[in-house]
Amino acid sequence: MNYKIIADSAANLYELNDTPFSFVPLTVRCEGKEFIDTPALNLDEMLSTLRATKESSSSSCPNMQNWLEAFGDAEEIYAVAITGGLSGSFNAAMQAKKEFEELHPSSKVHVIDTLSAGPEMALIVEEIAQLKKEGLSFEETVERITAYSQSTKLAFCLESVQNFARNGRINPAVAKLVGVLGIRIVGRASAEGTLEQKHLCRGAQKGLLALHQEMKDRGFKGGAVRIHHCRNAHAAETLRDAILKEHPSCAIEIRPCGGLCSFYAEEGGLLVGYET
Repeated sequence: MNYKIIADSAANLYELNDTPFSFVPLTVRCEGKEFIDTPALNLDEMLSTLRATKESSSSSCPNMQNWLEAFGDAEEIYAVAITGGLSGSFNAAMQAKKEFEELHPSSKVHVIDTLSAGPEMALIVEEIAQLKKEGLSFEETVERITAYSQSTKLAFCLESVQNFARNGRINPAVAKLVGVLGIRIVGRASAEGTLEQKHLCRGAQKGLLALHQEMKDRGFKGGAVRIHHCRNAHAAETLRDAILKEHPSCAIEIRPCGGLCSFYAEEGGLLVGYET
């Protein structure tokens, strides 16, 4: 059977070498403008608009038709969605799965609510691609990726959480502290797919130390790491170097956040997906 992997754009992946892959974009709305999360997005314009606004901004997920079109004519489909705690993307993908399987009874569709975003999603997509390259069947791949997703985590270090506060996803009092006098918020994605604040740290160095410690506290011992950043390559590289000092053979990749993750991480933010 021919297969295809589809992720929504919260994975910050827009192509995958040597793999049948597509993405479906999320959209950020602010000041009457729509910023569609594709490689063509003017991220500078989006970030400056978000910084300047006093209005609430929002994001919208791909709809069922977007997912259906991305499925194409594949016989095996693996759809990877941002946590249902932040978006309706997973529900839309599930509706597309039902519709697709009714239209194509011999097809097989597996939809994953990653309970996460960004780099942890990227790890899951990459693992599916590797399993298919190894020749595993649909059923074997689903079993293995379900187990694998239990061993991946997401941590974050943010310099601003104003967009979260404007949309009621974080306490406004906490949001006022973050960014003042260099305060960073360090946290993680919970088992339920929500965001958990763990530490408030003053200064970039303390924030990175707390982020690295958070990873180790949750079982990181040198597995694969994906670091996604919003306009903060220096911090991403500093964290990478700290990890490599303890685990020289660790497979680490750094990439910039796309539109949706930049909306949530905001400028200076780091998102880290890692294997435990």
